[in-house]
Amino acid sequence: MTGTVYDLEPITLVGAGQVNEHDITRCLDMAPRLVASDGGASHCVALNLNPEAVIGDMDSVDLDVLAAVPAERVHKIENQDTTDFQKALHLISAPYILGVGFSGGRLDHQLACFNSLVRNSEKRCVLLGDTDIVFLAPPSLRLPLDHGTRVSMFPMGEVEAKSDGLKWPVDGLMFAPDGQIGTSNEATGVVHLQMSTPKMLLILSRCWLETVVKALTIERRTWATT
Repeated sequence: MTGTVYDLEPITLVGAGQVNEHDITRCLDMAPRLVASDGGASHCVALNLNPEAVIGDMDSVDLDVLAAVPAERVHKIENQDTTDFQKALHLISAPYILGVGFSGGRLDHQLACFNSLVRNSEKRCVLLGDTDIVFLAPPSLRLPLDHGTRVSMFPMGEVEAKSDGLKWPVDGLMFAPDGQIGTSNEATGVVHLQMSTPKMLLILSRCWLETVVKALTIERRTWATT
């Protein structure tokens, strides 16, 4: 079946990539509703977790796992033009989404996830990896970071940025994937960022996940409301 996976509470989305119980638990503490993206259902079941929905083309989930999931929870989308992560973002409507199991392993899968973040700019989604977190920068964001914290920005298209609180200010710079990028900048304290278009990925150490989630919930403006 297909349909919108909607909830007023944030959602933890588990993918088929590298995952561990600690990271899923960490995400569930902030996003208590559990959804699996295709093969991510196998990870959930292996950890005795029951996803409320499984979304994807079902080509990577174990058949015995899928058979154990109630039919009304299975959202099968037979579309090879989009990834399972893209399918999940399309169906989910929630205040924000925390994705785990979408990094590590194949680089092309990770790049496809980054592409999906930009293509679904109206959604607030943070991906948790083994070393970093990555998310699409909203129109404006205030991050209370420690002095010296690494703040990396990578453009997925042309985007102009403004900043306060960065060691190397970015005001007036036009970023592009084949031009100016903004990796390995540093915070001097509280960082305030503004973006002209939904094209900039922000990358920070995974230790800042909770801080980023709080900042995203405080910031009311989204690309859907601009």
